[in-house]
Amino acid sequence: MGLISGMFMGALFGISVMAGWRYMMRCRSKNRAAKAADIKLLASLDRDDLMKLCGDSYPDWISFPVYEQVKWLNKQLSKLWPYVAEAAEIIIRDSVEPILEEYRPSGISSLKFSKLTLGRVAPKIEGIRVQSQKQGQITMDMDFRWGGDPDIILGIEAGVVSLPIQLKDLQVFTIVRVIFQLCDEIPCISAVVVALLSEPKPRFDYTLKAVGGSLTAIPGLSDMIEDTVNSIITDMLQWPHRIVVPLGGVPVDTSDLELKPQGKLMLTIMKADHLKNMEMMGKSDPYAVAFVRPLEKFRTKAIENNLNPVWNQTFHLTVEDKETQYAVIEVFDEDIGADQQLGIAKLPLVDLEPEIEKEIQLRLQPSLDMLKIKDKKDRGTVTVKAKYRQFSKEEQDAALAEEKRMLEQKEKMKNDGAINSTMDAIDDPKHVQG
Repeated sequence: MGLISGMFMGALFGISVMAGWRYMMRCRSKNRAAKAADIKLLASLDRDDLMKLCGDSYPDWISFPVYEQVKWLNKQLSKLWPYVAEAAEIIIRDSVEPILEEYRPSGISSLKFSKLTLGRVAPKIEGIRVQSQKQGQITMDMDFRWGGDPDIILGIEAGVVSLPIQLKDLQVFTIVRVIFQLCDEIPCISAVVVALLSEPKPRFDYTLKAVGGSLTAIPGLSDMIEDTVNSIITDMLQWPHRIVVPLGGVPVDTSDLELKPQGKLMLTIMKADHLKNMEMMGKSDPYAVAFVRPLEKFRTKAIENNLNPVWNQTFHLTVEDKETQYAVIEVFDEDIGADQQLGIAKLPLVDLEPEIEKEIQLRLQPSLDMLKIKDKKDRGTVTVKAKYRQFSKEEQDAALAEEKRMLEQKEKMKNDGAINSTMDAIDDPKHVQG
């Protein structure tokens, strides 16, 4: 009897366990479906949603990458690179050589490519972020890296000296903004806009080597090339400046994609105080140069033998994007030969309220690139008054025409020998007559 009772109790326990197991599995199956739905819902939440839900308990280990990785794109780019590089070499030669001529510094009579091949190493895109999707356009930012093996030789002529210069060990680190203009016809993209974002600052690392000669054959050559490269990047490629490339065989209107004047900055350079003296005897003869774009530079008169000059001169500078651009004020010592820079400062335009004049004192630095600043000595200050005014549509069109006229006139002045380069500053826009 005890054995039978034990067997019965064991069977009952076994049945109970099996029934409980089956019930638990059914519950787990339902829970898995519910959990899958919960996870799917959780995946749709962004950072702000989670912070609202979690409050102060927001877990540190949750992260949202700003840029999405695109390994598949890099694989395809590596396969296509020989064809992309061949096409890019033609485009670069045809489009960059005129730019080199336009930005050619004084002292160099010719600046062209003697050789240009982009090598076998494809660029790498570390990630992509979709910035905006407005009607007919897609804006994407790409984290672009390239440590390639290009063969680039610049043919440089300065007076009677002719010297080929090779750019070696080129590395590029930058964020590229690409805007796709969409259309209904294949390939569904009518134009592409390309620009470099200013933050983080684009990095172009390279070394220069003279082919069959010495870099010292042309004094200051390395600095001139570096200044030219930086000016081109800042003035042509760095957002809001951009390059617009139409695609396909059908003519398209790209005027909406091109950079347009947004407003005018009225900048009065009032004075400088406690400038650094660059003279062995006497004092510096300072003047100031102001610009938003390097191609539109204006300068004050020079004040002789004075480290606390007062200029009180007003210039009107064109602004294309108040949110990202800044005005640059450089102070130089006028001298026989090359003028020496006494200091440089920048004024972010985003800080200005429209139609309100603001007096600002700026501390002069040896460079705008903080990584290059080694000399921590005080260089004095420059005081300015600034007022920003937004353009109407009619004023915008007039500013475009004026900008074109001024650039044509500066080109004529360069050809006539009145200025050395279109990069040179002029005394006042009123002095440039058509």
